[in-house]
Amino acid sequence: MSFEEFTPLNEKSLVDYIMSTPALSSKIGADKSDDDLVIKEVGDGNLNFVFIVVGSSGSLVIKQALPYIRCIGESWPMTKERAYFEATTLRKHGNLSPDHVPEVYHFDRTMALIGMRYLEPPHIILRKGLIAGIEYPFLADHMSDYMAKTLFFTSLLYHDTTEHRRAVTEFCGNVELCRLTEQVVFSDPYRVSTFNRWTSPYLDDDAKAVREDSALKLEIAELKSMFCERAQALIHGDLHTGSVMVTQDSTQVIDPEFSFYGPMGFDIGAYLGNLILAFFAQDGHATQENDRKEYKQWILRTIEQTWNLFNKRFIALWDQNKDGPGEAYLADIYNNTEVLKFVQENYMRNLLHDSLGFGAAKMIRRIVGVAHVEDFESIEEDKRRAICERSALEFAKMLLKERRKFKSIGEVVSAIQQQS
Repeated sequence: MSFEEFTPLNEKSLVDYIMSTPALSSKIGADKSDDDLVIKEVGDGNLNFVFIVVGSSGSLVIKQALPYIRCIGESWPMTKERAYFEATTLRKHGNLSPDHVPEVYHFDRTMALIGMRYLEPPHIILRKGLIAGIEYPFLADHMSDYMAKTLFFTSLLYHDTTEHRRAVTEFCGNVELCRLTEQVVFSDPYRVSTFNRWTSPYLDDDAKAVREDSALKLEIAELKSMFCERAQALIHGDLHTGSVMVTQDSTQVIDPEFSFYGPMGFDIGAYLGNLILAFFAQDGHATQENDRKEYKQWILRTIEQTWNLFNKRFIALWDQNKDGPGEAYLADIYNNTEVLKFVQENYMRNLLHDSLGFGAAKMIRRIVGVAHVEDFESIEEDKRRAICERSALEFAKMLLKERRKFKSIGEVVSAIQQQS
């Protein structure tokens, strides 16, 4: 079988593909025979085919992008070029944070196919772990490290403007996935859209209130402008708790197909916003045996630790590289400790506010927009789910409108506790 033009693979044709690709067959001991290959399609996301392949001496994952949105069908076309940007970002971020990004073994642009490390059990999707009430002792440490390194080293704090513009230009090609984000995060929740849904009838008035809130619309317009116009760093672009796989001592970030040069706060906010959603969902998963109160406190500690560690590490990278190639703050201008500290404090304060705004926007879209989260969806009783969602929605609306008043992540955590 020839693979010289795009062909959607199934479990049978994937065997032929692997056998014709030494970079893959040699990884799993299938370079001589395919007799021992076991293939399972596991893609439960919205966009792609995902296959786990196990051979006699190893395993890997094959991910193939389709030219449409899988969960909707061919009526919503979507460029398969997104696989190129995903593979490129996995490699770039993997070089910067190798402990927290799975290795890419092979990329085929024609087939829109990536072969990469299989994150074997007990790795599970972080969102599922949060629903199950599992604590991850290294999560804040690992995620803050990943975000600090990937964001700092792809920004003008480390790059000169020529290199930065070249990199920005390359990723401008991922326009379709950026437009999808613009629609589902910054537009649809604030208007009548056939794609929107919510827990009806309980949240009918809440969804209407979002669509009629002028102050909210003012803030979301500002964030959309920043998302579209601010090429600050190479961001993951979809860094929610479904894009992280974990064990007790491993944290791996996957699925950066939405990646582009955008505002750092979009990644930080997406991640923290999804942790806040997990917090508000806990009451819906509480039982007589486990009221989830201790677990809710662990989530809040994780939120606080993640930002504080990120802040500390980002500033440390800045200090270490202040005389390096970065052209955002030239060393001969920001040439004493006092002015540099002033600049850094201002930068991080603005980044916190950006992150809170984007996090709030991501929360709102997961409650009254097109794609919801399992944290809430797995709460079977509609009324119980709606109570949790309403608390999260009210908090998100406040956070979006009042984010600039928060001086620290600790103040945000206190506000979450007051809302719950």
